[in-house]
Amino acid sequence: MATSAHKQETAIAPVKLVGEGVSVWGMTSAERLRRMFARLKVTDVSAWDGATPAAEACYVVSADHAYAQVLLADLSRTVGTVLTSNGRPVAAYVSEDRAANIAQDIADGQLSRAADLTSCEPDQLSSAYDETLRKREVPYVMALTPETVRAVEQRTFDGSYKGVTDFVTLYCWPKPAIAVVRWCATARITPNMVTTLSLVLVLAAMWLFWNGFFITGIIAAWLMTFLDTVDGKLARVTVTSTKFGNVFDHGIDLVHPPFWYWAWVVGVAATVDNPPDLTTAFWVTVVGYVVQRLQEGIFIKAFNMEMHIWRRFDSLYRLVVARRNPNLALLTVFALFGYPAEGLIAVAVWTAVSLVVHSLQIAQALRAPRPLQSWLDH
Repeated sequence: MATSAHKQETAIAPVKLVGEGVSVWGMTSAERLRRMFARLKVTDVSAWDGATPAAEACYVVSADHAYAQVLLADLSRTVGTVLTSNGRPVAAYVSEDRAANIAQDIADGQLSRAADLTSCEPDQLSSAYDETLRKREVPYVMALTPETVRAVEQRTFDGSYKGVTDFVTLYCWPKPAIAVVRWCATARITPNMVTTLSLVLVLAAMWLFWNGFFITGIIAAWLMTFLDTVDGKLARVTVTSTKFGNVFDHGIDLVHPPFWYWAWVVGVAATVDNPPDLTTAFWVTVVGYVVQRLQEGIFIKAFNMEMHIWRRFDSLYRLVVARRNPNLALLTVFALFGYPAEGLIAVAVWTAVSLVVHSLQIAQALRAPRPLQSWLDH
């Protein structure tokens, strides 16, 4: 029953929760499930009271478990489907006359009254390929108890992480990010609050670069990139992402890098003796940044796929492609050794290399059999 698409329309149906659950990410299990079902346009969620739902079909879900969002979405494809975890029923989408029986089976932890229904383990119900987060990951169901809360939080955090991204985000930020996300969730700090602070750090880094304070500016810049990881993960694990938040976050990400490079040029001119002319390096970096983003958009439009998930090479190159974090790493190394001007020149050279690589990727895709298929979906 697995499907490669994680996005689909889900029938509006009531949800009855079985069990009490425990708090996770600063909220009750029931509240987190309500938010997850709200994304499926399902708002009628309540604790099981023994009454038969007034609908042709309904969800019956254990609140004592944590679920990957895709499982709840795919569960409603067929009435009479039971989701099991190691053979234990944990959720179902059934006709109203079977709801009470499956609720009792979920409470008992075994299929007896509803043994004739179609049961599926997570990997049978949904695909492991997540195009949105650019990775392969078997959808999870985890028992949620006071003893497993930390493990569930780790698993849901891991599930919120993009699989194809730059090396800083992928390898440096996960451990500190989960600690900060956990604190933010407990303190009721919203993703938009974190994004607002990251905007303040964007402006602070720009001011520091402009005035030649390269090291302190780099510290502010790295803090901003860290919060850029935190806000997205916080939104996903607490199920609080919004259209505004997405535009707010990605708008900042898209716009600010050229302004940092401009401030860097001004700072070099003001503080370095006999500075080299960085006009060419600046324009190569800025125009190259814009063209790269256009190339990525062209690839998506032409091939209905992100450039960086086509082949394994494309995903590996995304680790170091000339985007903000790899470029900031170059600037950091050169600034630490006292060569800020040469740092921007290095970024310009790497940007030019990335433009050539992107052009070759598009040319190769034009000659490849259609439709393209991501290596992650094999």
